[in-house]
Amino acid sequence: MNLLESIRLALVGLTANKLRAFLTMLGIIIGVAAVITLISVGRGVEAVVIDEFQGLGNNLLFVFPGDEDPTDPRPARSGGAGLTLDDAEALADPFRVPDLLGVVPSYDRPAIVSRGGEDTRTTISGTNTQFPLVRNFFPVLGDFFTEQDVASGSRVAVIGQSVFEALFEAGEYPIGEDIRINNVNFRIIGLLEEKGGSGFNDQDDLVLVPISTAQQRLFPARRADGKLRVDVIYAEVISEDRQDAAIIQMEAVLREEHNITFRDEDDFTILSQSELLGAFGEITGVLTIFLGVIAGISLLVGGIGIMNIMLVSVTERTREIGLRKAVGAKYRDILTQFLVEAVVIASVGGLIGLVLGRDWGGGDWQFVAAVGYGR
Repeated sequence: MNLLESIRLALVGLTANKLRAFLTMLGIIIGVAAVITLISVGRGVEAVVIDEFQGLGNNLLFVFPGDEDPTDPRPARSGGAGLTLDDAEALADPFRVPDLLGVVPSYDRPAIVSRGGEDTRTTISGTNTQFPLVRNFFPVLGDFFTEQDVASGSRVAVIGQSVFEALFEAGEYPIGEDIRINNVNFRIIGLLEEKGGSGFNDQDDLVLVPISTAQQRLFPARRADGKLRVDVIYAEVISEDRQDAAIIQMEAVLREEHNITFRDEDDFTILSQSELLGAFGEITGVLTIFLGVIAGISLLVGGIGIMNIMLVSVTERTREIGLRKAVGAKYRDILTQFLVEAVVIASVGGLIGLVLGRDWGGGDWQFVAAVGYGR
């Protein structure tokens, strides 16, 4: 018996028991679709992370308080006085750090923002006038606040698109309108462009105010030594090939500002975009593998299901097997027929699962953006 004849007989045997054949395929269909879909989810998470980090700006360095990597899941060690506004001003000095184009301190706190009968909980970020250039995040309406606003602690605000949608009706013009942040009146002077983001980190869900206003009027930030604390400092490097030199210069300046002696460890951490992206890439890579293993288990279960059904089929078809042997079929012919049936079931189920998996997972990160991350 040749292979084509075995395939023909296998198809005849499967069509004679359509329901059983379909139920046998179902495990493979679900397994293959799950593998494709869950791997798409993992890759989608990675794509979202990359997209959001690229949206932060170009050639950025991040300065965090403490000596721990913020991407490290282990608890951070205590110690260190943290970052201050004086640190940011020292890094912005072109004579001390010539390889930086701009420095942006950020002092972030959650707060309730209200207007009329509407309110929303968002992030209030105190920053300086270089924020649009360093973070590549510009107003589409109105203007950004000025150095005079920062110096005088003006109660002006630039809002993100998510905050605008929560507080204003479609088509309303927000510039010049008043909002209340923690029951303090602010005048809107700008509306930021839409950046997008995941449900866990919506870059449009923020309100920018002068850092002096945030530190002294909204959320007191003065330490016992009189300095004003900040949460993170963003620094833009002149070019990518000067990044290492800029880090060395920044470390020297911060160690001097913090009075760190030669043998003492840094009480701050400087990371580049590529380092942060690499750290999160490792996390998302592990997530993809984990999801693939889970999906692979379902595929294994589907394969075991086919094996069990074929064993049952052999038991049920003893008369057919005996008849075939009586007319001259050999052992390998009988074995080939059942193996071909199993392969046909697995192949057809795999093709159906492949089609369904691509439909569900989209084959790219848009599945995650649309479903898992609420874009």
